[in-house]
Amino acid sequence: MSDELSKLPPQVQERLLRLNQLQQTLQSILAQKQQVEIELTEIEQALNELQKMTDDAVIYKAIGSLLVKSEKAKISADLNERKELLNTRATVLGKQEERLRSQLKDLQTKLQQDLSPVSPSQP
Repeated sequence: MSDELSKLPPQVQERLLRLNQLQQTLQSILAQKQQVEIELTEIEQALNELQKMTDDAVIYKAIGSLLVKSEKAKISADLNERKELLNTRATVLGKQEERLRSQLKDLQTKLQQDLSPVSPSQP
């Protein structure tokens, strides 16, 4: 495979390397986006459960390996703040994903143009 790669023009080799880098970056962005979505779902579930509780209910918050008694209002405020932060992060990751997909598409088109004259002429 690397022998075949070395036969390609330097510009095509660079594009192939760039394509590989973009694909790896996209995979990383998608993994981060999935983690954010999971955490958002957990926060939504926690907020829904908090809504069902009375204001004087005993609530504990996990801090590392400890459970610490806390107030419903404080936990609710913390969760809403975290939710807002994660929504912003999800938006940023979505834009990055969109930009990377566009770059990948452009690069794939250029590579197809670069390689199309080579393929038919081979015996």
